[in-house]
Amino acid sequence: MADLNVNIGELKFKNPVMTASGTFGYGEEFSDFVDLERIGGIIVKGTTIHKREGNPYPRMAETPSGMLNAVGLQNKGVDYFVKEIYPRIKNINTNIIVNVSGSSIEDYVQTAEIINELVNIPAIELNISCPNVKQGGMTFGVSPVASAKVVKAVRSVYKKTLIVKLTPNVTDVAEIARAVEANGADSVSLINTLLGMAIDVEKQCPVLSTITGGLSGPAVKPIALRMVWQVANAVKIPVIGLGGIMNWKDAVEFLLAGATAIQIGTANFIDPSVTTKVIDGINDYLDRRNYKSVKDIIGALSV
Repeated sequence: MADLNVNIGELKFKNPVMTASGTFGYGEEFSDFVDLERIGGIIVKGTTIHKREGNPYPRMAETPSGMLNAVGLQNKGVDYFVKEIYPRIKNINTNIIVNVSGSSIEDYVQTAEIINELVNIPAIELNISCPNVKQGGMTFGVSPVASAKVVKAVRSVYKKTLIVKLTPNVTDVAEIARAVEANGADSVSLINTLLGMAIDVEKQCPVLSTITGGLSGPAVKPIALRMVWQVANAVKIPVIGLGGIMNWKDAVEFLLAGATAIQIGTANFIDPSVTTKVIDGINDYLDRRNYKSVKDIIGALSV
């Protein structure tokens, strides 16, 4: 076997395959389908300072080669996570990472402070890019100044690995990446969903209650791949790539484009064991081409 170990900042991963927030629950929901401890990292669903009910139904819709979602960060709040969820998942032998979101900088900071005290949570993914909430979320991620401000504030209280999740709904994603790098991000992950919509022609109204939602799945992969390549060439911190990864070939494309690690999202709904299949596929690719380490292909794209 090739060496699949990668590093995100000072945090070590047994392989570069992670699950994307919002598509894998808290991990335990998938334990009947996949060996959770084989996965490089599990990013749990979005967590906020207070309980959120999410958006009204309908809030999901299938689209050609993808899906729209407008769940709206439904969760029971960080205190519930600490008391009820953390004790159940803290001993899973992989990197458990919490996706943190908020409606204000203060919300982000308070949530990060609480999670900083959890011994077995070595990192957070700061979500400044969610298009499905009315306040916060993507509001921060579309501006370099706002992105820098929230990352700087969280960095001042959060002492472990800080990953910042970027939105594709911007003119220059590399500019945002450089802003968060300059203010303390250890890594960036991209892309979050693209803003889209679907219409019911018989009812002549939007399919989603929120009118617009986040597009994910294979349809977004070429855009995600392009943005990962751009950002990997613009920053010095590790890049985590996601967006439409359905199999090992997709994952290898992101690695070649410069991603140190990848996240699998929508594919989990189709095949709950896809993560380990991708791990095996990456390993087979490396062995077949006589690479000793996955690091040998990161950013190896010939242009």
